[in-house]
Amino acid sequence: MSAPAPAAALLQTAPPADLHAELLDCLQVNLAWLARTEYGVSPLVLGARLEFAPRDDGPGRLPTVEPATDTHVERTAGALGLSLTDRRSLPPGTAALPAGPGTLYVIADAYHLPWVPYHGRTHMDHSFLLDRDPSGRAVVRDGYHNDTPYGPARPGTWTLTEAELARALPDGARVHRTARAGLPQDATTVTAPPSAAIGSYVRAYREHPDREQALGQLTLETWLLARARRLHAAHRAAAGDPAPAVEQHLRAWGKLAEQTFLAHRRVQRGRPEPVGPLAGLADLLHADAQVFTAPCPAHTAVPTAAGVVPAGTGSPDTNALRTAVAEEAAAVLRVPVAELLAGRPLTEIPGFGSFRMVDIVERIEDRLGIEFDADDLVPENLHDLDGLSRITARAHRETP
Repeated sequence: MSAPAPAAALLQTAPPADLHAELLDCLQVNLAWLARTEYGVSPLVLGARLEFAPRDDGPGRLPTVEPATDTHVERTAGALGLSLTDRRSLPPGTAALPAGPGTLYVIADAYHLPWVPYHGRTHMDHSFLLDRDPSGRAVVRDGYHNDTPYGPARPGTWTLTEAELARALPDGARVHRTARAGLPQDATTVTAPPSAAIGSYVRAYREHPDREQALGQLTLETWLLARARRLHAAHRAAAGDPAPAVEQHLRAWGKLAEQTFLAHRRVQRGRPEPVGPLAGLADLLHADAQVFTAPCPAHTAVPTAAGVVPAGTGSPDTNALRTAVAEEAAAVLRVPVAELLAGRPLTEIPGFGSFRMVDIVERIEDRLGIEFDADDLVPENLHDLDGLSRITARAHRETP
């Protein structure tokens, strides 16, 4: 009889097919990977609870729905039925892992992690799983799935030498082992926030004097809020309890996140700030409880976020303008111009999203010497060539 393979050789290096990584953040996803592969827990339990609970970090700071790292990790582990054990801090620049069996759950600065797009660009807490292979090298597993301003992050496995691991942890890291602690917390609950809490949150962003800072933070906020609602909807659907009107509501959240990012980029470039995102944010937060607790589709009306509405049809565009728009969009998306002129929707092209959408808008403005009306920059006008051509023609007529 042959000897059993070392534990490291038995690692499932590919993420589970049902990890739902696109619905999870960079701290949730790797605890979910562990819980799924080691205990069979569905990551969708992390969407069981829907709430709006912004925290206030003190005077002069904008409120945020992003929880503090330690709190978020504890809650995530608890929801998955895990406990965090053997907590340690690795000293800066070390590659010496704590002795003992089991996968390590590690939190470090994404700025130094070479496998994520944030490397060398942005400081933020990021998690990954860490083991040793039979030869003693470090094996990193990271389930993070997201499209970032710096490129896509996708789940994967990487093998690092001792020197590479030390370079990835120049500021040290926090490491944990996990253990089964009980049953997952999968009871579906929706907590409706008081109107005063929504009003205070939106007012803080509306009245903040530094508009670039406010919209930059609001871009993250709307992304977090939209993703949490997609996760909750997926949990309900998997439990056989789909919420009525939910698809329309999720689309509105997605559009709001896109529009907020676009507003931020506009202000960065010294352009007028669109007024829609903040009004739309309040409407959608108020609608959450109604949508996710409504008894049937016929009794559910989902408010459309202000500013997230179809624009008018406008006037017919000239062929020259339409071709120019198609050329700029094709250059960003790296597809033949003819495909766009033939009517291929931008949303069907791999890689299209809010970041590429903004690149297209800015290229059109620069090429034609125009400035789009801020209220025209809603997703309904930016997801296909006809919509872009329509608002381009309108801006072209109104530009002196």
